[in-house]
Amino acid sequence: MNNKIGATIKDYLIITFGLLVFTIGWVVFIIPAEITGGGISGVAAVIFYATKIPVSISFLAINIVLVLIAIKILGANFGVKTIFSIAVLTGFFALFQDVVKEPIVDDTFLSAVLGGMSGGIGLGIVFSRGGSTGGTDIFAMIINKYRNVSPGRVIMLADVIIIASSYFVFQSLEKLVYGYVVMWVVSYTLDSFLSGANRSAQMFIVSENFEEIAEFINTEATRGVTLLDGTGWYTKEKTKVLMSVVRKKETGAIFRKIKEIDPDAFISMGSVMGVYGQGFDKIKF
Repeated sequence: MNNKIGATIKDYLIITFGLLVFTIGWVVFIIPAEITGGGISGVAAVIFYATKIPVSISFLAINIVLVLIAIKILGANFGVKTIFSIAVLTGFFALFQDVVKEPIVDDTFLSAVLGGMSGGIGLGIVFSRGGSTGGTDIFAMIINKYRNVSPGRVIMLADVIIIASSYFVFQSLEKLVYGYVVMWVVSYTLDSFLSGANRSAQMFIVSENFEEIAEFINTEATRGVTLLDGTGWYTKEKTKVLMSVVRKKETGAIFRKIKEIDPDAFISMGSVMGVYGQGFDKIKF
């Protein structure tokens, strides 16, 4: 019970940190440069540019409406972490929006890239702990309930429309393009962060000391190992082949141990796009 509570607290602390990183991208780079990104943050930014209503107020008001609609359609327990994230982001925007009033870098393109990177990393941290920033995510879930349209497509279309709306405020194609730069950088950074955190490798190992290597991978690296029967085509000799799927970050220790056990071992390693099962991701399809 205590472990579960501790894990929950840890999740919420990490989500809060991710939301802080996300907020920094907006209040330090994107808003001072008068660029628009995607999501409800982008809607709130457009409203701020047009009316000077603080981002926090618009962000909270729009999300309250979406949450109430979502509770009615999706149920009251559709996402506690989403509601938490909305509340925290509102507080962060209220606290930090006026800290940086002028762009800290002179180049608008650089502001778009840095803001997008910070936003993508922040979202990656939040998503990695099962959190969500609400907004267009909620809208996508509602649409998906009634139409066979993927949430990703709904979010992308919504972001395109939100950024396009900034043209009516600035009458500037340049600002519009920078907004799409932010959207692309956020998307790319988010994907890179999430795939990097879970990137895996498939290893094939041929060694006379296969038992010792397999024991190390199984007990020290705590990864499964499959022992395969093989035949060397050139030597026509029977051999044993170890196959194991591990996280990329674990490969260094495995390589060092293999070198220690058998410097002449033959190793083949390749990246894999997805690994599902015990110790890896759950099947969500």
